[in-house]
Amino acid sequence: MKYRLMLAAAVVFPAAAWAWPWSTDMADQPSIKPQEPVSEQELRMKPFPHRSVPVEGIPTQVANRDEAKNLANPIPVSEASLRTGRTLFRIYCAACHGLTGKADSPITPKIGAIPLVSDRVQHELTEGWIFGTISFGSFLMPAYGVPQAREDQRGSNDLTVEERWAVVNYVKHGLLKDAEAEVTTAAADPKASKAQ
Repeated sequence: MKYRLMLAAAVVFPAAAWAWPWSTDMADQPSIKPQEPVSEQELRMKPFPHRSVPVEGIPTQVANRDEAKNLANPIPVSEASLRTGRTLFRIYCAACHGLTGKADSPITPKIGAIPLVSDRVQHELTEGWIFGTISFGSFLMPAYGVPQAREDQRGSNDLTVEERWAVVNYVKHGLLKDAEAEVTTAAADPKASKAQ
């Protein structure tokens, strides 16, 4: 009888041991998990540790559009950058500014989007200011980078820092060429430009 009891305990004990809390220590740690609030009273996320880099890359280091004015573009102008910028421009910007940046889209008159091929944009506005406008938005334009910095928090975090700089490269170094090429194509073959 004593041996049966010991045999039963030997069989049951490992099963009971796996039921103890230490069997899930790695999955359920007492540490604060990502996206978890600091406390129940303060519903903001715990700040990232010093010198950590988020998965999406390095965040915007300026607080508003005016602070971004003097930023230097860290993304060199290249065919790849212009191609990325053109694609993103057509996805996010063309609805208001037109495919060629001439502010000729159907909704432009209703919202007052400016032509991005104008001398003011091409020669007076800095690349940093355009980056700040994309990141933080403007009076009517939504933010595409840091919507939580806006008082109304209107916008989306759709574009990474690198993507915003690629759009800046395209606006400053490719948009005008594309707009001029479209005019040349339209003059040569009016039917082809309407098909696009």
